[in-house]
Amino acid sequence: MLSRTADHVYWLGRYVERAETLARALDVQYRLSLLPQGPQSVAAGWLDTLDELGLLPAYRERHGEVDSEQPAQFIAFDRHSTLSIYGCLKAARENARAVRGAITSEMWETMNGTWLEARGFDPQQQRQRDPGEFIDWVKHRSQLFRGVWRGTMLRDEGFAFMRVGMSLERADGTARILGARLATASGGTAVSGYYQWGVLLHAMSMFENYRKLFREAVVPERVAELLVLRDDDPRSVRRAVGDLYTGLRVVANQQSRETERRAGELEAMLRFGRIEALVVDRLRAFLDDCVVRLRDIDRRITSDFLVAIESVA
Repeated sequence: MLSRTADHVYWLGRYVERAETLARALDVQYRLSLLPQGPQSVAAGWLDTLDELGLLPAYRERHGEVDSEQPAQFIAFDRHSTLSIYGCLKAARENARAVRGAITSEMWETMNGTWLEARGFDPQQQRQRDPGEFIDWVKHRSQLFRGVWRGTMLRDEGFAFMRVGMSLERADGTARILGARLATASGGTAVSGYYQWGVLLHAMSMFENYRKLFREAVVPERVAELLVLRDDDPRSVRRAVGDLYTGLRVVANQQSRETERRAGELEAMLRFGRIEALVVDRLRAFLDDCVVRLRDIDRRITSDFLVAIESVA
């Protein structure tokens, strides 16, 4: 596959997945902001979310101090970069347009339709509405695109590169969303721990999975186990890294052996990881290590396969 085509397909997958990650992160913090607490506590929660998602410098450059209202609009509708949900969907559509010959017509129509609908959301009107409708729409369109991708695309290198992009982004996003909750929980927020972790599970579409697996009260150690180490949950870091490693093995070339080895090393660390590593006072360091490793793998993928370096939040 030409490196330019691989570049567009890889980033198409990443931007679709990133839009959904941002929607889920927005869902978590918005639900928490509705619970009884002062505006300073709400603002602190948004600050933690922006920081963990890598959006805080861009937010402060445009809006200054973090308050209790503006961050939701910034995450959802900022039109000046690819850091917002709107920006991700725009970038995904542009990458799809660039490789219309390498993806199926159904994939293009789904992505183009998503972008046309996204342009119809008025940020000022949405400010007066419950963002839940927009969040659900983003999740639905991302899931629809993945379904069309899996159901129509030939299992060739293009499919593998999209799998690599989506899986890397999902692993990174899950680690960051969990990290944001840890930061908020350790910051003395007025929101009780049970509600924080329950809201996180609902926003990640994992609450039913948690109940099936553990059948006990929601506690952070079990939430971390589900989000990080479980291979049977589709949104866990381990599951995503496993898919990343599988995709890299499909597209491997002579210069990507070290990239494949590092992805395999991270996959093995998660596969053989012990629950003791996920106790709350150790979990943050564990997640930070995962994010650093994923960013290193991303840089190596760019060097090994792609034509241009994209900035990764």
